[in-house]
Amino acid sequence: MTRRTRGTSAGLDHARIAAAAVALVDRDGLDRFGVRRLADDLGVDPMSIYHHIKGKAALLDAVSEAVIAEMDTGTQPAPRTWEQLARRTAHDYRRMAYRHPRVFRLLATRPQTSPVALAALERLSAAMRRAGLPDQVIADAPMALFGFLNGHLLAVLDGNPDMPALDPTDHPAMVALAPLQADFGSEAQFDRLLDTVLAGIQSQADHHRGD
Repeated sequence: MTRRTRGTSAGLDHARIAAAAVALVDRDGLDRFGVRRLADDLGVDPMSIYHHIKGKAALLDAVSEAVIAEMDTGTQPAPRTWEQLARRTAHDYRRMAYRHPRVFRLLATRPQTSPVALAALERLSAAMRRAGLPDQVIADAPMALFGFLNGHLLAVLDGNPDMPALDPTDHPAMVALAPLQADFGSEAQFDRLLDTVLAGIQSQADHHRGD
C-alpha cells in the first residue's frame, strides 16, 4: 500500500482511526499494537494519526471508547427498574467482551472515563437514585458490578484452566461442588453470579434503610 505524505489527512478522522485500531487489536493483540502498525493498515504516515489522536495512550483510550459505544447507549426503551438496567448493561458488556476479547483487557485494566462510559454510569446511578437507594450504596455499586464483570470475563476469556485431580479426603467440599462448576463461562453461570451481585447491592440498600 502506498504511504501518504506526512501531515496529509488522507481522509482520516477520529472515528476511522479508532475503528482501524480496534480491528488491529482484534487481529494481532495488544502486545503487537503500535502507531506504526496502525499507520500501515491505514496507508498513512504515523504523523497523520497524531494530527487527530495525540499519542499511544490516547489511541488505547479511543479503542476502549469505540467498543463501549457498541453497547446499548440509551437507544433502547429504558428498563423499569435499576436491577433491569444493571442486568441489561451487564449482558451488553459481556457480549462486547466476547466480540473483542483482545481489546477487553484494556477495559478491565484502564480507567474508563470516556463520554460513553460515563453516560452508562450516569444512567445506572440515576435509576438507582430514582428507586430511593441510599447514596453510599449507589456510589459503591459500580465498583461491585464492574469488579465482578471484569474479573469474571477476564477469567473466562483467558480460558478454563484444567483443575488438578482433588483428593476427596483432603478436599471433600471442593470435590462435592466440582460438578456444579462444570458450566464455567456459560450464560447460566453468568446470570447466577450476576444475581448474587445485584442481590448484594439490594441487601446493602435494605441494611442502610434499616439503620
